[in-house]
Amino acid sequence: MTEDKIIVTHYRSILSNSLGEEEPYNSTDVYPPTLQSTVDHGKKEIDPEPSTSIVIMYWSLSVSIFAVGGMISSFFGGWLGDKLGRIKGMLAANSLSLIGSLLMAIAKFGPSHILIISGRFMSGLYCGLVSGLVPMYVGEISPTSLRGALGTLHQLAIVTGILVSQVIGLDFILGNADMWPVLLGLSAVPAVLQCLLLFFCPESPSYLYIKLGEEHKAKMNLKRLRGVSDPAKDIMEMKKEKEVAANEKKVSIIQLFTMASYRQPILVALMLHMAQQFSGINGIFYYSTSIFHTAGVGQPVYATIGVGVVNTIFTVVSVFLVEKAGRRSLFLVGMAGMLICAIAMTVGLVLLEQFSWMSYVSMAAIFLFVSFFEIGPGPIPWFMVAEFFSQGPRPAAIAIAAFCNWTCNFIVALSFQYIADFCGPYVFVLFSVVVLGFSLFIFFKVPETKGKSFEEIAAEFRKRKGRSPKGPKTTIELEYLGTKDSV
Repeated sequence: MTEDKIIVTHYRSILSNSLGEEEPYNSTDVYPPTLQSTVDHGKKEIDPEPSTSIVIMYWSLSVSIFAVGGMISSFFGGWLGDKLGRIKGMLAANSLSLIGSLLMAIAKFGPSHILIISGRFMSGLYCGLVSGLVPMYVGEISPTSLRGALGTLHQLAIVTGILVSQVIGLDFILGNADMWPVLLGLSAVPAVLQCLLLFFCPESPSYLYIKLGEEHKAKMNLKRLRGVSDPAKDIMEMKKEKEVAANEKKVSIIQLFTMASYRQPILVALMLHMAQQFSGINGIFYYSTSIFHTAGVGQPVYATIGVGVVNTIFTVVSVFLVEKAGRRSLFLVGMAGMLICAIAMTVGLVLLEQFSWMSYVSMAAIFLFVSFFEIGPGPIPWFMVAEFFSQGPRPAAIAIAAFCNWTCNFIVALSFQYIADFCGPYVFVLFSVVVLGFSLFIFFKVPETKGKSFEEIAAEFRKRKGRSPKGPKTTIELEYLGTKDSV
């Protein structure tokens, strides 16, 4: 029995006791979400009893409340980073993770559904904050030549955590009726580890120099980060950015959409995040075990762990490729590969009843789909947003991009099973069309940002809008700062 079934069973037991029901509960009454296909397993659907409907409602809320927390807190990541600093902001955010972990760890000893929902919400608040703070910090401390590679490490940490959780969630480790509270409570370990390691991390020199005006501290931290005795070159770059930031008006989220100089970069940033979430990857992550079961795999949970392994390996590959191939190229290669894999997955599921070997086609398509995702669409949107904007509008841009990502995540989590039930084995045809649409948008609208300054990236945006980037440097800078009423 998987950990989701175990927790659903526990929910049923707790709610039955609270309602005064004496009839013992059979754990087989509640099934986790499955992807329906043309294969008839001989099971008939039974209308759930009212109590079972309540259990499913609480379980669905337990799953989705995490994304709701992320949606809410994503707006405040940039604000927290500016208010407390990048390091102290991440330390403060970790307190939410610790509270959430504690609530879930003690869930077995109280009203489990309430404690788990509360804990998941707190954990979602934490993840929403750090999904903005971490890419911002990494982008600011990274040298230009390594900005993409180091930015990809954020995604690598996420997929490594997913893989570890899949392994320790096996029923003979922690995914059983006795140990599931420990499994949920272990989410505190990364937060504690990060808190300890952050004491050894220097504050962002960019934040110190541009926001606080502390040039001496910025130089000292640059020496720690770069290992050079004279950080004059980095200081000069930050000085230029500070001059630009001083001329910039305070940029709100609304102004990102109303000011001509910011409108196209923020729309492109949001489209990149929507492409990531609506590509179908979360459908695979959330329901991979069910998809493997539908494809005829005898032990689908181990195949799902295999997906996690592939996920991690190709994120590592992306670290080395992103500074050589470029962001835009890798994103397009990843989307093209995912398009082909989605079509192959559909063919495999549709023809599974006629040809048993089609299960191998579906499995291969899933593994390759994940591989192509992690080459580009997985890690790249997070740090490209920071590359699109200078210091002034960057916090607001990262906040709205993170909110968009979490909102799309929530929509997919909430709707995928309904779409799968309606479309059956043709569900990934829909995602194929979506991936194709986003690929065309990226090809025509997204500039390459590898090794380029904010000014150069701004010029690329103008070029793609059909305006000539040629002209005096001051004109480009002024227009990018929104001081001209150009459209």
